[in-house]
Amino acid sequence: MVELETPHLSSIFHALGDATRRSMLRELVRGERTVGQLAQPFAISLAAASKHIKALENAGLIRREVHGRTHLCRLDPGPLASAQQWLSFYEHFWTDRLDVLEQLLHKEDTRKLPKPKKRK
Repeated sequence: MVELETPHLSSIFHALGDATRRSMLRELVRGERTVGQLAQPFAISLAAASKHIKALENAGLIRREVHGRTHLCRLDPGPLASAQQWLSFYEHFWTDRLDVLEQLLHKEDTRKLPKPKKRK
């Protein structure tokens, strides 16, 4: 079984479990953004945006630099490799299951095909 740092992995999946945070990460792929820029597409306050950003920081997915009153955030994709490693362990399970399902569906389809009519 894949054994990774469970608390760290939990914080990564917690951070990725929220659609707002996933959207913020997607935005950071394009480059660094301020907290205000990350909050702008959503109907949330700067305080709420900061809470989302804190969850991403706790997971190690972003880095925040403070320049005076401006907080700049940038993506740190490294921890995503841990999540990918954990998920890839289960990928084999799902691939095998989907292969079995495909075979069963194929058998079901061949049973439903009309039988050829006999010629007289």
